[in-house]
Amino acid sequence: MKRIFYLLLLISLFLPGNTALAAADSDFAKRADGMAEITELRVSAQRDKARIVLEASREVAIKTMALSSPSRVVVDIKNAWVSPQAKKDMDIDSPFAGHVRVAQFDPNTVRVVVQTTMGKNNYSVFTLTSPHRVVMDFGDVGGSTEQAQIKPKEQTDKKAKPTTVKPPADKKQEKKKPKAHDKKDKQEKDPILQEAGRNGKEDNKEDESELDKQIRDLTSLKGRRIVIDPGHGGSDSGAIGSSGVTEKSVTLRVSRELQRLLEAEGATVIMTRNMDTEVSKKGAKATDIEELQARCDVANQNKADIFLSIHMDSFTNNAAKGTTVYYYSSGDKKSRLLGEKIRENLVEALGTTSRGTQSSNFYVVKHTDMPAVLIEVAFISNKAEEKLMASMKGVKQAAQGIADGIADYFG
Repeated sequence: MKRIFYLLLLISLFLPGNTALAAADSDFAKRADGMAEITELRVSAQRDKARIVLEASREVAIKTMALSSPSRVVVDIKNAWVSPQAKKDMDIDSPFAGHVRVAQFDPNTVRVVVQTTMGKNNYSVFTLTSPHRVVMDFGDVGGSTEQAQIKPKEQTDKKAKPTTVKPPADKKQEKKKPKAHDKKDKQEKDPILQEAGRNGKEDNKEDESELDKQIRDLTSLKGRRIVIDPGHGGSDSGAIGSSGVTEKSVTLRVSRELQRLLEAEGATVIMTRNMDTEVSKKGAKATDIEELQARCDVANQNKADIFLSIHMDSFTNNAAKGTTVYYYSSGDKKSRLLGEKIRENLVEALGTTSRGTQSSNFYVVKHTDMPAVLIEVAFISNKAEEKLMASMKGVKQAAQGIADGIADYFG
């Protein structure tokens, strides 16, 4: 997961070499004499801990904060500036920490953000001298273990190797509305609908601190306009799992969680539907094409930067499994890149088998004006994957994987 901050704008105003800002050059040179330069970022993953080290040119003072939604630890290095040559964005192959980003938060502060679910008893941040360093440990940080409740991040740390498995030849290439027969009974037993309510509403609102807002305003997703299309809805349940879980309920939950994550990063998110309804104004009376076009219209009329249609896959053989992302090869040329980034991160987050990024003629990716993908998160017809996606853990993992893919695409 390569979540990249474009946070060098502030410091670039002060760095030498900008001929338009000769005065700023002089000011920065004077200030830099009394500031620490962050020259290098290194990470290492061991069996019992993950370690992040930042090299500094002189002694520094630090301030540490823990934030939620998503869970992360933030370290501010005071009276410091980050070297343009230093690495600023790195993955960590560890169950204790997932990613680290370094950026110039303001002209006098370097900010380090680490994705982690470690509680305060399971991480330690400290400085060293000779040479000067800032060290961040996550996991077994030593000392008393009585209160050390190590809680690895809720995703696999074993990256699945991408494959190019093609879907079976007789697999449907466009989902149709279900016939009016026994599916209605199964839909009424959908545990997700029973849990979240018929309208699909969930309370995802969380208090946002001023610091959260500042971090949000500095991310690469700020100002991006993203349309999310939760597949199916209303009279169209989509595929139905063996336990009665409906595709439309899973796609809505994942989409709403994804919306929350993206908005926290500064993006403007537009949903084609926010509850268990059709998108077309004709409702259940709309034809398949009218319903699909209504979803495309939301993206086209709002001039979205990207369009995502979220689905669950299904097949007659319940052994079929994995994650697939589809794009329209004759559409926007960036669609495939968007699909690749999302598939890679989604497979990593869920631990599913990769079925590749494939070209398709799906209506919603063919009739949208911007980079567009249709995401088959997992197989609802597979018992294990149905169980995963019926859980809040699976929903959060899927949403986080898609969000990471979007950040990689824009990064």
